[in-house]
Amino acid sequence: MNLMTSPTVRQNQGHLPTRIVGISLISLSLMHCGKKETPQETGPDKRIETSTVTIGYVGALTGALAHYGKDEENGVRLAIDDLNTQKIVIAGKQIQFKIESEDDQADPRHATNAAQRLVDDNVSAVIGHTTSSTTLPASILYNKAGIPLFAPAVTNPKYTQQGFPYTFRLIANDIQQGQALAQIAAQHFAAKRIAVIDDRSAYGVGIADEFEKHIKTLNGNLVTHESANDKETDFNAVLTRIKKNKPDLIFFGGNDGQAAAMIQQIHNLGITAQFIAGDGVHTPEFIKLAGKDAEGVVTTLPGFPLEKMRNGLEFKQRFEPKYGPIQLYAPYYYDAMQVIALAMQVAGSTDPKVYAAKLKETNYPGITNQIQFDPHGDLKVGKISAYVVKNGQWVDLEIKSK
Repeated sequence: MNLMTSPTVRQNQGHLPTRIVGISLISLSLMHCGKKETPQETGPDKRIETSTVTIGYVGALTGALAHYGKDEENGVRLAIDDLNTQKIVIAGKQIQFKIESEDDQADPRHATNAAQRLVDDNVSAVIGHTTSSTTLPASILYNKAGIPLFAPAVTNPKYTQQGFPYTFRLIANDIQQGQALAQIAAQHFAAKRIAVIDDRSAYGVGIADEFEKHIKTLNGNLVTHESANDKETDFNAVLTRIKKNKPDLIFFGGNDGQAAAMIQQIHNLGITAQFIAGDGVHTPEFIKLAGKDAEGVVTTLPGFPLEKMRNGLEFKQRFEPKYGPIQLYAPYYYDAMQVIALAMQVAGSTDPKVYAAKLKETNYPGITNQIQFDPHGDLKVGKISAYVVKNGQWVDLEIKSK
């Protein structure tokens, strides 16, 4: 049975179209999450050889972004647990998947070292890294070794613009996200004076630049663009300069820990500007750290809210008792592992040189999306959702034009 050919979704014309929250899923026949049936060749008196297949995971397992990294790693672990219960047989051998985890500490130097260790260990695929800054240099090593790389959480467009044949992304990129954020700023909030801050990382600069580019096309008045190191927590000097420009909206390109400190300092300085950010801020950790100052903060997120994902609530019910609250991208990492295993089954091989070509044919009804890739390795249809913090919870932002 060719599992790569599942019911298809209607494809829009053009490269990676953007859709803001409110788009409904097309109804598809989906096998129960983690419980797909695989035909077995074994009988009660027939022994079958077991083969171990190692999948690499790399991410920020320590440091300021460790809550992201552990969330991602656990998404892969749950997928592997589910796959191993299925007793999948490939080329006459029962496959036992295992994870080999590496900690890159969200540092590009550690990332390339971790990547080289996985290459040396001949892993069959890699899922990671947590950040764009770490993924971009590491992807060069995986490409040279011919190892497929899935970066489910990486949004920097450059990742899939390198011309590498087996790099894949499971979410919309920053071109789409920056456009959606600019529309929210200019149309929903009718912002007239806009300030931008980035954290100097590949992710933060990338999404901030896309936001700035699109806000200018919408006649937004950019009053200033500031930068702060991604390790900083004291933003008073930057914010004091921004305050003099009297912005009515501040956009931040960065992650949740810094955003929490920033919004508290914004309020302490008496700045009343609306605060918006991208997916790096959309976590339970941000609300926990920012407390009451989180109220009213708006973010975007590539993909659907968990409750609107196909089998998203079921995934949550299975994931959280084992690993705790989902931070952000665990379902995407789960889907990445499922797509890799599926390509191996279709190809009849766990050898990257054999199964990698099947990845481009993927048409898989995942938890997060109907997963199909364009020639670059991006999703054929990318989606963007928008959220606001209300009463200490992320809720859908009802987009209104003014």
